[in-house]
Amino acid sequence: METMITIDDAEVRFKGIVALNEALGPAGALRFLTLLHRDRTDYVEISRRLYEGQSIDDIFSRARKQWQE
Repeated sequence: METMITIDDAEVRFKGIVALNEALGPAGALRFLTLLHRDRTDYVEISRRLYEGQSIDDIFSRARKQWQE
């Protein structure tokens, strides 16, 4: 049986901000975070677009790989 490592909410926030900074730079990351709080966000539509064309098995396989790293 595989052991999955879970991380707490603070670590998720930290890693998310690091990823945003790497992808968008500090100003872009701050702008993105500001937009999340200002605009209503349709997370269902975002998820639909994000996972479009992918099977559940593909999504879970990728997630499992991330958990193991």
